[in-house]
Amino acid sequence: MSWGTELWDQFDNLEKHTQWGIDILEKYIKFVKERTEIELSYAKQLRNLSKKYQPKKNSKEEEEYKYTACKAFLSTLNEMNDYAGQHEVISENMTSQITVDLMRYVQELKQERKSNFHDGRKAQQHIETCWKQLESSKRRFERDCKEADRAQQYFEKMDADINVTKADVEKARQQAQIRQQMAEDSKADYSLILQRFNQEQWEYYHTHIPNIFQKIQEMEERRIVRIGESMKTYAEVDRQVIPIIGKCLDGIVKAAESIDQKNDSQLVVEAYKSGFEPPGDIEFEDYTQPMKRTVSDNSLSSSKEGKAELKFGGKSRGKLWPFIKKNKGVTPEDFSNFPPEQRRKKLQQKVDDLNKEIQKETDQRDAITKMKDVYLKNPQMGDPASLDHKLTEVTQNIEKLRLEAQKFEAWLAEVEGRLPARSEQARRQSGLYDGQTHQTVTNCAQDRESPDGSYTEEHSQESEHKVLATDFDDEFDDEEPLPAIGTCKALYTFEGQNEGTISVVEGETLSVIEEDKGDGWTRIRRNEDEEGYVPTSYVEVYLDKNAKGAKTYI
Repeated sequence: MSWGTELWDQFDNLEKHTQWGIDILEKYIKFVKERTEIELSYAKQLRNLSKKYQPKKNSKEEEEYKYTACKAFLSTLNEMNDYAGQHEVISENMTSQITVDLMRYVQELKQERKSNFHDGRKAQQHIETCWKQLESSKRRFERDCKEADRAQQYFEKMDADINVTKADVEKARQQAQIRQQMAEDSKADYSLILQRFNQEQWEYYHTHIPNIFQKIQEMEERRIVRIGESMKTYAEVDRQVIPIIGKCLDGIVKAAESIDQKNDSQLVVEAYKSGFEPPGDIEFEDYTQPMKRTVSDNSLSSSKEGKAELKFGGKSRGKLWPFIKKNKGVTPEDFSNFPPEQRRKKLQQKVDDLNKEIQKETDQRDAITKMKDVYLKNPQMGDPASLDHKLTEVTQNIEKLRLEAQKFEAWLAEVEGRLPARSEQARRQSGLYDGQTHQTVTNCAQDRESPDGSYTEEHSQESEHKVLATDFDDEFDDEEPLPAIGTCKALYTFEGQNEGTISVVEGETLSVIEEDKGDGWTRIRRNEDEEGYVPTSYVEVYLDKNAKGAKTYI
């Protein structure tokens, strides 16, 4: 089957058909493009939906996510965010693998079609020119034959007329011969042009047109194959993200299965338990006896001693604890307006927060001390005296935080002494940070508070551990930049104001080019032209196992 032989006379219809094929391809491109826009819009809406229901930081809503049901919901939101990302992947892949590719192919197809039909029209014009030449030669031959016939008849008439002179007869004979010769010449010319036209026509219908139509047929078949491949790609792009979407859905199911109603119930107990004992029986008070009566010690009243005076026939001025209204004022520093158990939780949280601040300040002091020691050994790197003010400031902050921690630990010890014995697990949780402060906070629960509430313990600077400084690199290597052996993330902001150091911002990711050699400093690089040292305690290092010189930490 060949268009050149089967459709040799359908040039115009083929031209219309191939244009229709390009229109179909452009329509499919438009369809895929609109699908990518829908995917992007859907992904954006899913992300906005997930963001809308995310808990706000430092809000009461964030505290609610300690419950397993809320954690599962948060996991669902995160999975939906990843789910949205897969729809963005679909959009990106369809754009790069289908839309862009097909748009480029359409331009090439249009150019190829234009070239083929240009060749076809050129061949048509040539055969039409040959046909016109043939028609012109034919008409000329016909005209010359008629002229020769008329000239011959005139000669015969003149020759038969006896009244015509011999000269006139001779002239008519010569004219007839001339016309006869012209007819013979026109005949020969017509015959030659006819042969040439037949040859051109045979080549046109058996060579030129079949070749051109064959190219057009191949072009059209390639277009059909291409659109079929694009449809397969369309399906594969969707198929590729199905496993990841399945993992997202599995994650939602796993989060749902992790919901523990008993655990949530226990969290409610821990959140709202007051620590009070239920009130005991109220003693019978006999008003028939004219005597001063008092409320039973076992009943809880609004007075500190649990007693309230009653007038005969009157009502108690105090109320049972469960019905006491909460104070709507400023929360005291010692949280004394909270029930015992809740007060203990608040105090424990405050102590833990202070311990973290103390540890952070201690790390900063250690780093400054090591830097000062480096400057003492290598004066060209900086002036040691420039760090004294900062070191003093950090030391004062540590002292202030320690005193603050001692105060809250005293209140915590007081509350824990009054509460019933707690479980071993609760005690372990309350002392979670005791082993993480590296002796920065001492135990102040014993002999810490005098009868008037003042603190008798004095802090000694001798209790502060001294930092052992080690050698630092003499100078930066200015020859060839060191290769990166890993990355690091800044845990805190560090102002590198001295020579050889570099400033970092909390959360910033940088390249590690030299590990901590024991001196407490890590050499890092930002971009390609900015590098320096930062305290190792200020960054979290991720070494590349394949990098030369990198150590493996377990």
